[in-house]
Amino acid sequence: MMTCTPYPSPNPHVRLYMVRYESAGLSVKGFLAEPADDERYDGLLYLRGGIKGVGMVRPARIAEFAAEGFIVFAPFYRGNRGGEGNEDFAGDDREDAFCAFDWLEQHPRVRSSCVHVFGFSRGGVMAILTAIHRPAASMVTWGGVSDMTLTYEERKDMRRMMKRVIGGTPQKVPEQYERRTPLRDAHRMKAPVLIIHGRLDKNVSAEHAYRLEQAVPHAETMYFDEYDHYIPPAVNRQIVGHIAKWMKGDK
Repeated sequence: MMTCTPYPSPNPHVRLYMVRYESAGLSVKGFLAEPADDERYDGLLYLRGGIKGVGMVRPARIAEFAAEGFIVFAPFYRGNRGGEGNEDFAGDDREDAFCAFDWLEQHPRVRSSCVHVFGFSRGGVMAILTAIHRPAASMVTWGGVSDMTLTYEERKDMRRMMKRVIGGTPQKVPEQYERRTPLRDAHRMKAPVLIIHGRLDKNVSAEHAYRLEQAVPHAETMYFDEYDHYIPPAVNRQIVGHIAKWMKGDK
């Protein structure tokens, strides 16, 4: 079951919809952004960072990717914006990404076998997991988490939330952190992989990128010595343009 409701778009060349779709028996919501024509395009699964209201999908952001020539679907993850269930930080809510990928594959305007996966911050783990378990055309992480135990160690401000959502510390429930750390299986990704990271990042350290790069020998990388987790708008736009060309094979 799936419903699409028109939503105000920040870009006159992009149509935006609020989508309600089914994920593992739950009704989950997200945004769909499409170029305002009837052409067929590659699909792009946009996997947000943060949790709950922090890092929520912004219409302007996915419209920016759609304007580059993609059908973009961005799940909010379960329990958000009226969706059922509870977000659990790359635990069972990974199904929301998997089901969104499957839904995009069936979209009538998405080219066959052309669904790319993009993850920002916490969405990096979701993107890696999706590219391991689904036939992604390519996978990009930007400032992405790759090791959940490392996140717990680095982000003291997030420990209380992580203990509540994940069920304890890495010492108490190591299997839950291992389950949310896809590095061991990352070599199974056959799709092209691009890792983007600012070396000054304090939210998600560049060590996450280095570990992913080590686990995926064929990965390409873009490191920025002068930037942290947030990159200035003008540079940000240039990177989005580069990602679009890279995904489409104009490398």
